[in-house]
Amino acid sequence: QVQVVQSGGGLVQPGGSLRLSCVASGDIHSMYMMGWYRQAPGQEREQVATITSGGRTTYADFAKGRFTISRDNAEKTIELQMSSLKPDDTAVYYCTARIMVNATMTANWYWGQGTQVTVSS
Repeated sequence: QVQVVQSGGGLVQPGGSLRLSCVASGDIHSMYMMGWYRQAPGQEREQVATITSGGRTTYADFAKGRFTISRDNAEKTIELQMSSLKPDDTAVYYCTARIMVNATMTANWYWGQGTQVTVSS
């Protein structure tokens, strides 16, 4: 059994910053790639950023230069630091992690509950 719990989010003005956090817990054997996705109203869910267990990162074009993804393997957490936020960044943000569980020794993707980020004046 694995739980992925997010925190952060909220309302911020354009140009502001916000930090999202995510922690995984449960019967975890290994954690592999982790990342953040977002879904705006009426839009498809899209990838924001990913980070491998070794720290290699990828970013969507809209996130490059503004967002930073990081992870702490010991704490089983990842963060998304968002800066220079724009109204178009308004969306529900989801944390995800590929995790191998001890019970089955198989890996699957697990998702956080999502958190609202609203960028507005």
